[in-house]
Amino acid sequence: MTDIRQKKENVKLHLKDLRQNLKKMHLDVTEELILPQPDDVKKLMNQMDQLLKLIESK
Repeated sequence: MTDIRQKKENVKLHLKDLRQNLKKMHLDVTEELILPQPDDVKKLMNQMDQLLKLIESK
């Protein structure tokens, strides 16, 4: 697998994971009326930062 193809796959996996986490967080807030823990939000922000770095490294 080429380097570019591998990076694309990594980005897809990161996006999928982020989407699932954000979706769960959204459901907790809207349906359960539970606010996310600050550490959970920070974790997602860090994951988004890592994804951005991966995308920018092309």
